[in-house]
Amino acid sequence: MDPKLLEIKNLNVSFKGNKNIVIAANKINLNLHMGKTTALVGESGSGKSVTALSILGLLPYPNAFHSQGKILFNKQNLLNAKNEIMRKIRGNKIGMIFQEPMMSLNPLHTVEKQIKEVLLLHNNIPKSKINKRILELLNLVKLDNPDLKLKFFPHQLSGGQRQRVMIAIAIANNPNILIADEPTTALDVTIQSQILSLLQDLQKKLNMAILLITHDLNIVKKYAKYTHIMYKSKLIESDLTKTIFKNPKHNYTLKLLKSKPKPLKRPINFKPGKNILKISNLKVYFPIKKGILRRTVGYVKAIDNLSFSILKGTTLGIVGESGSGKTTLGQSILNLIPSKGDVIFNGKNINGNKKQSK
Repeated sequence: MDPKLLEIKNLNVSFKGNKNIVIAANKINLNLHMGKTTALVGESGSGKSVTALSILGLLPYPNAFHSQGKILFNKQNLLNAKNEIMRKIRGNKIGMIFQEPMMSLNPLHTVEKQIKEVLLLHNNIPKSKINKRILELLNLVKLDNPDLKLKFFPHQLSGGQRQRVMIAIAIANNPNILIADEPTTALDVTIQSQILSLLQDLQKKLNMAILLITHDLNIVKKYAKYTHIMYKSKLIESDLTKTIFKNPKHNYTLKLLKSKPKPLKRPINFKPGKNILKISNLKVYFPIKKGILRRTVGYVKAIDNLSFSILKGTTLGIVGESGSGKTTLGQSILNLIPSKGDVIFNGKNINGNKKQSK
């Protein structure tokens, strides 16, 4: 039997409404085991996230409350723990990765500053060693060019890179437990696989228990040892993952396992119109600045000499992994970031940044 690190017993999570009380999670029982991944699966609104947020006391109390239950960690009920104790646990003994890192990372602080903050909050690391530790973490989460990315702000990173930084922050203090709340939903398939494999590698190195919150059964089957199915605020099925996939007992679980997206019906007879948008030789370079005077020492080529056109009434798909330049392309077309090249819309060049400043 795998050693238990955390036990949730008969947990209720409720919210005070204007006229009534909403029960978001009802009589939840689950355990997190050392070095193992436990998946909490369910559709949106089923109560997965509020259950996880209860562990760290991150719900909007007192509007949120627990009418019953216990969350036991190191023989202590976290629901009754004082704020000073919870501050020592959050980001230290228990880390958390949120669904959208852009909403969790501070847009005004660099990558270096945000990782440094969580290290200094829980450790007495000498300043001479803290930068080395930050680079260790960025290398651990396999962020490319970590020396360069230290001075980047969140908006300068791709979605996958931001999630790697978020993971670095979450594991900075070698937590016993990592809560991953839909950690790959906003990422493309390639980066999604990389992030999940990364979490698996980190789990082996740090012997962490992971609570994986997701609605993706393919992820659950590949990465989780234990699975709990949640539906309408209740746990309807709990077992070893392989048992649930082989022999589901609840009708809802069976429905989940059988559900597959249906192909969309495509128009058969269609005559495309004239060019509505034409992109010619589009370039977006981000300067790399170093030193006290912040001199430009090079450029990151986010988009390099890109050309394409879109016909009126048609759909053009732009496909690529995180960091390939998809979002930057959209921003440059709308003149939200400086670019060089032609953006012809309805016969008119709308690029106000044709001569990109270097």
